[in-house]
Amino acid sequence: MNKPLIVNSWPHLHTKESVKRIMWLVTLSLVPTGFMGVRIFGWNSLWVIAISVSAALATELIFQLLTRRKITLGDGSAFLTGLLLAYNLPPEIPFWIPLVGSFFAIAIGKQVFGGLGQNIFNPALVGRAFLVASWPKYMTNFTRPFNYDAVTQATPLALLKEGSLEPHLSYLDLFLGYRGGCIGEVCIWALLLGAAFLLIKGYISWHTPFTYIGSVAVFTYAFGGKTGLFTGDWIFHLLTGGLILGAFFMATDYVTSPLTAKGQIIFGIGCGILTSVIRIWGGYPEGVSYSILMMNAAAPFIDRYTKNRIYGSK
Repeated sequence: MNKPLIVNSWPHLHTKESVKRIMWLVTLSLVPTGFMGVRIFGWNSLWVIAISVSAALATELIFQLLTRRKITLGDGSAFLTGLLLAYNLPPEIPFWIPLVGSFFAIAIGKQVFGGLGQNIFNPALVGRAFLVASWPKYMTNFTRPFNYDAVTQATPLALLKEGSLEPHLSYLDLFLGYRGGCIGEVCIWALLLGAAFLLIKGYISWHTPFTYIGSVAVFTYAFGGKTGLFTGDWIFHLLTGGLILGAFFMATDYVTSPLTAKGQIIFGIGCGILTSVIRIWGGYPEGVSYSILMMNAAAPFIDRYTKNRIYGSK
């Protein structure tokens, strides 16, 4: 007897990929930069990471129990949110800061919208923005690398804004992470290693990160110089702040970024321009977090005007 033809509803294409698999592999790609952050700044960084992740997991569990939703701690999204928030924090920050930040990131940045897939802003960046607005003193108190006596040092972007950048700070120092900064943003080579893994696996595309980084390079070269147009040190801007971390690991968030390739290019360019404007003319030396959050708000509109034409329609 011949097998009957079975016609099912969509989807007809299946893959072994899942939210859980993607989240944990993105987390895996962030391990090198976390390892280097601890190596550069000391064991206190590991405590910050552990507290941030634990608080994110606990907050997610509590909210899901209170709202009687399915417990989804195993999908890795809360873990990744806590990890990314920790990477955006100074290494010597008081331990209650990541605790409060992770609670806000999960509770306000994610759960009030309905949970994973329904939030409009990147939760980790929501948590960081809240902490910067609430406790700016703690969020701008950085530690000098390889010095575990809590000697503070401004970030290169802050020094540039003040006009007192240390002359011995080379591009190689910036690339290797020998500078003040947040735990997960300083070691560029480790971030690029994780980003290459995600690009090769196809979990992120080049559209958003490359246009983001490229637009920062062009804009800061054109307008970031002190002696006129097209004299800016664009390499310095690429190697400092949270640009690489933001471009590859937060601006590419599936939920809060555009769906189409054209939309992702527009999204990346918008992030790059906003970051550059804040860095060059704003009162705050860094602009990655706020630029991504502002473009998160614009993502639905970008999707509306860049959606693909339905096959067969005019």
